[in-house]
Amino acid sequence: MRPVRLMKVFVTRRIPAEGRVALARAADCEVEQWDSDEPIPAKELERGVAGAHGLLCLLSDHVDKRILDAAGANLKVISTMSVGIDHLALDEIKKRGIRVGYTPDVLTDTTAELAVSLLLTTCRRLPEAIEEVKNGGWTSWKPLWLCGYGLTQSTVGIIGLGRIGQAIARRLKPFGVQRFLYTGRQPRPEEAAEFQAEFAGILGPPYPASLERSHPHCCHLEIFFPVGCWGDVVNQDDLYQALASGKIAAAGLDVTSPEPLPTNHPLLTLKNCVILPHIGSATHRTRNTMSLLAANNLLAGLRGEPMPSELKL
Repeated sequence: MRPVRLMKVFVTRRIPAEGRVALARAADCEVEQWDSDEPIPAKELERGVAGAHGLLCLLSDHVDKRILDAAGANLKVISTMSVGIDHLALDEIKKRGIRVGYTPDVLTDTTAELAVSLLLTTCRRLPEAIEEVKNGGWTSWKPLWLCGYGLTQSTVGIIGLGRIGQAIARRLKPFGVQRFLYTGRQPRPEEAAEFQAEFAGILGPPYPASLERSHPHCCHLEIFFPVGCWGDVVNQDDLYQALASGKIAAAGLDVTSPEPLPTNHPLLTLKNCVILPHIGSATHRTRNTMSLLAANNLLAGLRGEPMPSELKL
């Protein structure tokens, strides 16, 4: 009997256990992994992907023509453990007939939770308060010291009332938000009905005047500006000027451009700007779900089966 030829799979990073186990159980695959939590160097990626039938990658791995050339004709499937696909050379991938899997619809709750966390953190000036405790600035109770803003009777503007926008509104409603405004490519009356949200106009910028008069903005945002969407949505230089001048009271960002943000970036000098290192999906459950979906996409693609989440090219 002829030995069964195994399909080579290359994984560009250590991934959570559920995805790793799914790949290890695939008897028809030979799995090689870059055994580090840090991004794989380009030369190592070229070496690892050579001759591979499947590639499981992350958002930080730039899969361009050079990488595809290094992989060769065997490569049939690319599965990215991300919703974002900007790191993939899709035109080149489509030209070569390579299937692509990704991980949508599993980040909604965790991303919404973090957006609400950023909103509360910036509204109530929590980082400033924590720093005052640490540096000895807390001397006594003072009526006007570290006063922020509450959500009760506030107006919240949401740019994009998609799955995550709705999840944010659903979590904010019990805080006593008085009015929700949203923008988008078109009105979404069925989705908006749950929150009595009002359509403020077509997706900007420039944004409608009614949205600019709202209090907190959630992008995914003129007063508070928590951002959980892609960093390129925000002009960070303009944001710095608006925060420094007081036009915007505070901002919270989980996504920046570039990533990581240089430690000498002007935004990091501001007390009214909270920046997190892109941790919107960083819960154990969500990251395990992402890794399992990415593994299942890869295996299904290699076996010529429908992927659970395939990007249609």
